[in-house]
Formats: sequence, C-alpha cells, structure tokens
Amino acid sequence: MRYLSASTSMIAASKGQVMATGNSARTVGSNAPVLVAVDGSASSYQAAAWAAVEATLHDCRLRIFTSMAIPSGYGPANTVTETHLEPLRAEGQRIVAEATRIARTAAPGKHLLIDTEVGFDLVTPTLIERSHQVRMLVVGSRGIGAFQRGLLGSVSTAVTHHARCPVAVIHTSASIDPISAEQPVLVGVDGTDNSMPAVNLAFEEAARRKVELIALHAWSDTSGPSLPVDGWDAARESAAAVLAESLAGTSEHYPEVRVRRIVTADRPVRSLLDESARAQLVVVGSHGRGGFAGMLLGSTSNALLHSVETPFIVVRDR
Repeated sequence: MRYLSASTSMIAASKGQVMATGNSARTVGSNAPVLVAVDGSASSYQAAAWAAVEATLHDCRLRIFTSMAIPSGYGPANTVTETHLEPLRAEGQRIVAEATRIARTAAPGKHLLIDTEVGFDLVTPTLIERSHQVRMLVVGSRGIGAFQRGLLGSVSTAVTHHARCPVAVIHTSASIDPISAEQPVLVGVDGTDNSMPAVNLAFEEAARRKVELIALHAWSDTSGPSLPVDGWDAARESAAAVLAESLAGTSEHYPEVRVRRIVTADRPVRSLLDESARAQLVVVGSHGRGGFAGMLLGSTSNALLHSVETPFIVVRDR
C-alpha cells in the first residue's frame, strides 16, 4: 500500500505559539523541544497533558504533532487533490487545537510555548526521524485503532524500539494531579552501563519535580530464593554495593534529591511493577544486563511497557 506524502503546518491560536518548521537543527541542545504525537484518542490527549508539564519542568518548547497520512493504493496518486486533502487537514487542525487546549489546562499560568504541526507523512517513520532532534518523544499507549484494553498501540511499540531519544508512554492517566505529583520517581538499576542513561534522567526528573527517587535493583531473574541460606546475606550485600556504586556519581550532582534504595531478589519486572503503583513516573533503560548493543528493547523494558499504568520512560544512549 502506498501513502501520499505531503506536509502542512498551522499557527496555533494562543499568543506566543509559533509555526513548526520542517528543518529543525540536527543537534539536540538544552532548548530542544518535547515532542508529543496526538491522534484524537483519549490516550494521546493524556500524553499531551503530561508532555506540557514535562516541557514546563525543563523550560522548553512543546511541539504537538499529528499525521493525517492516507492510503493511496486505490487509484493514481494524482487523483487526490487539495480538495480531497482539505477535510483531513481541517480534522488534523481540530485535533492539535484540542491537544493545545488540554496542554494549556495541564500547565495553567505557565509560560509555555507550543508549536503545532499537521503532517501527511507516515507517523512512525516521521517520529523516529524527529527523535534525533528533540529532548523527549511522548506518545499515548493506545491509538484510535486499539481494540483491546491493555493493547499497546503500533506507533507506541515502534518508537520505543527505534527512537533515538527518551520515549515517554502515557497510559490511562497522566499522573499530573496534586496527589500524584507528590509521589516519587522510580528507576530500575541493573548495575550495568546500560541503565546509566536511565539513572541520569531519573535523577533529573526527581530534582525538577522536587520528589524522592526510588532506585530499585533486582539482582535475581527468578522468583524465590535460589541460593543456599548461608549465601543469601552475602549476595544481598553484594547487590546493595552494586546499587550504591551505580548511583554514586549521579547522586553527587543532585544532592537535593532524597534517594530510597530497594534491593530485591525477585524478578525485575515484578519488582518494578509492584513499586510503580506508588510512583508518578517509571524510568528504565532500553536493555538490561542480558542485552547487547544491537538489541532494540530488553525483555524487562518490553514487559513493563505492556503492563505498567504509570507514565513510563524508556531511555537509551543516543
């Protein structure tokens, strides 16, 4: 199936918003925006709300993007004219306008600059390409096409596997209410270099949100004791030392962040899933101690992606 490729942008109605451009700088700097993809679904609007708060925390621009790509496999491409595209463009503008309203509501009184863009390129490759240029990519867990509760949308799955920036997946709640905003940030630490980008980002998020950081290290990949009783204490002490070493360098840069360490012998997925119920944000690396450089997404990250209801960030080294 072929798709039409065209693009259009709109100027947001609110004062201070500017038109998105297609030729953004390739280098990701301190002013790089947060990019959120919306499609008119409830999940994507929750993503817009979370992304607005995230952009204000980092004092950067929020970019709201929607794709109205349509299939063109049912006839010559030149039969699709501007007249045919206009209703789609209008619908796209309605979607980004609603997402902008929700973003403003989520971050009231904040000086938040918002770009909006309605495109006609395929959404997944567009987002992956943009991931080289943005601070963070934010998506909803399920799009309009999702038909089963708990099913992760195809776009969400693809970008978490292939994006080159941190990807935040927002499920049924953006966790930006006053109660959730007081809850800690949770990060999974496996003791390898693979988890260090996640540790660094989690510290920054906790510092900006002014909340506690929970650093969890699960040193067993099986449930229940797998060591003789006389070796249990030594193994636990060794795991605690691994966690402390993993946190040492970054914690020095964020002395204001209170850290609570959890060492468990349970499976990482189960441990993080249980603790996520008491967190406002979960942060993990893209692949863990069993991964390798070419792995797209580790088993723990992938499993949590499909099960955690808390806003969830997958971090890989650029």
